[in-house]
Parts: sequence; C-alpha cells; structure tokens
Amino acid sequence: MSTDNSNSTVSLAAAAPEETARIYVASQWKLMYWRFRKHKLAVISTFVLAVFYFVAIFAEFIAPYDPNKQNTKLLYVPPVHIHFVDQGHFTLSPFVYGLKQKVDTQTLHITYTEDTAQRLPIRFFVHGDKYKLWGWLPSDLHLFGLEGGRRDLMLLGSDRLGRDMLSRIIHGSRISLSVGLVGVFLSLILGVIIGGASGYYGGVVDTITQRTIEFLRSIPTIPLWMALAAAVPTRWPPLRTYFSILIILSLVGWTGLARVVRGRFLALREEDFVMAARLAGASEWRIITRHLVPSFLSYLIANLTLAIPGMILGETALSFLGLGLRPPVVSWGVTLSEAQQLRVVAQAPWLLIPGLFIVLAVLAFNFMGDGLRDAADPYAR
Repeated sequence: MSTDNSNSTVSLAAAAPEETARIYVASQWKLMYWRFRKHKLAVISTFVLAVFYFVAIFAEFIAPYDPNKQNTKLLYVPPVHIHFVDQGHFTLSPFVYGLKQKVDTQTLHITYTEDTAQRLPIRFFVHGDKYKLWGWLPSDLHLFGLEGGRRDLMLLGSDRLGRDMLSRIIHGSRISLSVGLVGVFLSLILGVIIGGASGYYGGVVDTITQRTIEFLRSIPTIPLWMALAAAVPTRWPPLRTYFSILIILSLVGWTGLARVVRGRFLALREEDFVMAARLAGASEWRIITRHLVPSFLSYLIANLTLAIPGMILGETALSFLGLGLRPPVVSWGVTLSEAQQLRVVAQAPWLLIPGLFIVLAVLAFNFMGDGLRDAADPYAR
C-alpha cells in the first residue's frame, strides 16, 4: 500500500515540472487560448454567437419563407406548436395542424384554433419562396417548411401584414449582427489612429484630442444619434442608408477605444524596446504599427468585443424610433418597431420576440468579452 502511494507521489512530482515547462515554452496566444477555455460561460457564448452568424450568413436558405411576403389571411397568428403525437400515436416526424380562423363580429378580433383534421408534416429541404442567396445565387430550396407552399408554419407567429416572424428574425440577424462588426472595425481605425497619435506625441495634440473626446462623450447618446440619423435623406436607397448608419455609430463609438489606446501608448512609449527601436533608426510609423500596437493587441480584441453590443443596440434604437433602417430592409430593430403601440403588444405579445434575440446576442458578446479580457493577460494569476 505504501509502495502505491509513493509511486503516485513520484508521478505527480514528475508531472508538475512537465506542466510548468509546457507553460513556459508556450506562445502568448497559446496561453490566452488555454485561459479562455477555462471560462466556460465565455466558451458557451462563443458557440452561441457562431450559431447566430452561421444563420445570418445562410439566412435565405434557413428561413422558411420570404420575410417581406404578406398574407392577409394570416394576420397576427400566434406561434404554432410542433406536434409529435397524433390521436394518441407517437411519431418521429414532426407536424403542425392547419389553422382555423374566427372573427368576432362585435370587436373584429381574429382568433385562430388548430384544425386537427389537417395534419401538415414538416419536411426538410423543401421548395418554397424564391430567393437569391447572397444576392446572386437563385434558388427556392429552404432548410425546412411545409409541402405545397402552405404558410401555416408560423413557429413564432406573424405580424400585422401576415409576415412570418421567424423568417424576419433570421433575415434581420444579418443586418443587426453585421452592423456591430463593421461599425467596430471603423471605430477601431479611428480609435487607434487618433488615440495613438494623442498618446504617442502628447503635448498640444493630446490636449486637443482629449478635449474633443470629452465634448463628444458629454453629449447624450440617443439625441446625438437622432440628430445625425435625421440628417440622412429618406429617399436614399437601403444600402446607402445602411452604410450611413454604420458611419453614424462609428463617429460616436471611437472615443472609448481612443482613450484606451492613448493610455497604453503613454505607458509604453518610454519602454526600453521603444527606445531601442528609435536608436536603431526605425520610423515612427514602424514603431507604432510594429511595436506599440501589437504589444497590447489582446487588450484591443477584448475591448472591441465588448463594444460590439453597443453598436447592435444603437442600430436597434435608431430603427425602433424610425430614424435608422426602414422597410423593406429587415433588421431586429425594424422588426421590433412593429411592437411600438401598447395595444398591439397586448394583442400580439409575440412581436416582442426579436428583443429576446437582441438580449441573447448582447449577453453573449459581453460574456465572450469578459473571457477575452481575462485571457488578454495570460501571465496574471
């Protein structure tokens, strides 16, 4: 017995130096990956975001219907239920029942009930509404749906024009999620250039830059967005309006990143490796791009990840107020604008479902940003 215990002690002692040596020889990115992997909530959030972006990329194929196709016979349909049991018999093939419509002659309120006489099986890879994948590949194949072009598969209900809410949410994810990425990319360029110049040169440049940042940050965000968005002509096509919203969000969102970059530049510009680069004859542009910025690239990644939710919420707020993207463009904010009136929400509460996806995306980005922020300094204990 004592021999077994001594052997296990020796094996643990031998394993400890091996593990320590593995850490010492690993690169910084490897250490960041190991530390990020320990943050379970961040890993789960990364997987959730990967699913969201996969759905956004293949939105036309995954969505069962055209998001803008109207159906006056299916107005304000509540979410339908998927069944696996028909008349007491279990089946592996999911199906939905047909819908029966009833109108109250006094209030004109429309109610829907399941017509158990119509059993509609859900099929995969069905032909339905025509579309162009990514704007150029024509097709009518959808991941799932009902045969014969039936539109009873309203898994998340329909809106006031009979449009399928699930299809609109899937298509809206492409705009809402890409706004965050592209907007943060533009903010990155402005933040690194302006904040880097402020921290590296100091003096008058730093004073003017910081006073400008303080002025912009003192303006209330929503009124500033509204004023800038109101300047966008309503006759512009959707694509131009989309890029104008990106520019508006980027012009407001670069200030926080610029301050982070400035602080890092102030701390690093007097380091020995920067002085050695100057003595070696390196240009200031090379010092900034090849030495200073890469030295805190991990911090930039973490801060950018945490800034994406602000971009998504900004687009949602502008579109919800009618100052951002407008129909026929579909985004989560445009879809959520259908629920502006209390009477409509009381009658059709499922119109608030796009808000749930906004909350999930924002939380996922925040949790992933927390994990990246912890992993950004892998040498900290």
